[in-house]
Amino acid sequence: MKPTSKTGAAFITTGTLTGVSISSTVGGIGIAGSFGGVGIGAASVTAAGAVIGAAAYGAFQGITEGDTVAFGAMGIGAVGGVGVSSAIGGIGFVAPKIGLAFGIGTVPMAGIGAVLGLAAYGVAKLLDDSEFPETPMQLFERMEEKVLQNDYYNEALLELSGDDLNAKFTAFEVEEELKQLKDKIDVEPPRNPPKILNIIPQVTRNWQCVKTLKGHTAAVNSVAINPDNKTLVSGSNDRQVNLWNLQTGKWLYTFSGQAEAVLSVAISPDGKQVISGSVDREVRSWLLETKKYNCTFSYLTSPYSHNGFVNALVYSPNGNIVVSASTDKTIRIWGSYTGTVKRTLNGHTDAVLSVAISRDGTTLVSSSADQTIRIWNLQTGENRYIINQHLAAVNTLAITPDNQTFISGSSDNKIKLWNLQTGELRCTLKRHSTAISAIAIHPDGKIIASSSQDGIINLWNIETGELLETLSGFSPLAFSADGKMLISGSKGGTIKIWRQVQSGDNLSLTGEWWEILGVEPKTHPKDVKLAYLRLARLYHPDINSSVSAKTAMQAVNQAYQKFQQKLNTHN
Repeated sequence: MKPTSKTGAAFITTGTLTGVSISSTVGGIGIAGSFGGVGIGAASVTAAGAVIGAAAYGAFQGITEGDTVAFGAMGIGAVGGVGVSSAIGGIGFVAPKIGLAFGIGTVPMAGIGAVLGLAAYGVAKLLDDSEFPETPMQLFERMEEKVLQNDYYNEALLELSGDDLNAKFTAFEVEEELKQLKDKIDVEPPRNPPKILNIIPQVTRNWQCVKTLKGHTAAVNSVAINPDNKTLVSGSNDRQVNLWNLQTGKWLYTFSGQAEAVLSVAISPDGKQVISGSVDREVRSWLLETKKYNCTFSYLTSPYSHNGFVNALVYSPNGNIVVSASTDKTIRIWGSYTGTVKRTLNGHTDAVLSVAISRDGTTLVSSSADQTIRIWNLQTGENRYIINQHLAAVNTLAITPDNQTFISGSSDNKIKLWNLQTGELRCTLKRHSTAISAIAIHPDGKIIASSSQDGIINLWNIETGELLETLSGFSPLAFSADGKMLISGSKGGTIKIWRQVQSGDNLSLTGEWWEILGVEPKTHPKDVKLAYLRLARLYHPDINSSVSAKTAMQAVNQAYQKFQQKLNTHN
């Protein structure tokens, strides 16, 4: 390579680094005009930096050599810029991260065209000097291809790194070809040596789908976890109640007997009994250890438990009673092992959809399609107060372990937190865009999990209302007693087991590509990419020095590659 070509390479490399710096500083950039608006990603800004570098080299060569071709290239580019301006109207740049917005008129557009003209001249000179067998257009296309191939890696770079550009660029091999080019450039050492940064890996926590349970042939409506955290029970539209090993994900047994879809299941606090409620209007119970059928809860002389579907079931903390909710607008309280009715609570004017009992066993909360929430004294059956601040059916309820707060989720897309003693509204969470279908509270009382009908699971800080994380899944939801696992529904009758992991955990990532990435098979490519980046932040060896990180990152990369292959096959 000739000395002048080294200089040209230096200009382009510097421009590329500047593009990365701009992107990391201002975040996303958009171009807006009469044609609408388009976003410019990190890779595009990086490429723009390379163009500017080439233009600078073109100017340098034109001036030092007095080459009139350089000025001709500027003129052609300027005319082209004016032509673009007249064709599409005014253009503006927008950078929301730093609050920047400004317009570009015809004259600046001519200037931009001139810069591109100089860039073309600079690349041509670089090729001439280096004797590369490429045309300028071929080189630009090759540069563009490389930039596009590394688009997602550039995003990972910006997300994974801190604020220092030098640390960003040296910590990751963004482009091997560029790195080799840099090694060949003679650059004068900086007068002020760069600061040496000691990057300490941060311990981060994340929820990762570790297993997908396959066994039901229709949608799963309810799940319950044994207090010993070893087994899981699920109820489905396929009329089955399945028992699973929570550690291995293996199917263990099916409790049969419900004549229609199973809408609700529960396990007694002592882990000895399983109950289910169905469209067939019955509540049935089985002994968990022996798998034997126990009884059907019958209301007085009727062979049925309710006169409508049994939507929800819950045990009292001491396990002595069971509460059921039905589309017949009633709530019934039963002896848990005898199946005899103790009391019927009336008051709701439409189907009762959910019930919850406080940890101290004194308060029952119910919600209904009539858009109300009722708070009851569980011992006396007295209706203490009624809340009617939701604008649609209230589908789900949960009470915090400290008996101070209860949470409601509604078809109005809102989650509301209430004072359990007074009924006063504490706050409203509004990030879901469709009806809320399930709510679960972490055993430590600090995290809320909520799911909506569009397949989004949100995790919230219960004290601040901050959105902590978003997962892909459906109702139902349930946390394990030790708080280490979250169970959610999924498409096609499957169940997801999520585990809270930290960056040092030795996590085995096995299964289909979507299971490893924690998404659904038909998730939008953009969301798959975000899931990949989230896992890269957790396992990338540059920020996670644990022994298992390399293996986990390889599994994540392979899963993402399989997704891309599938995507390319269908395109």
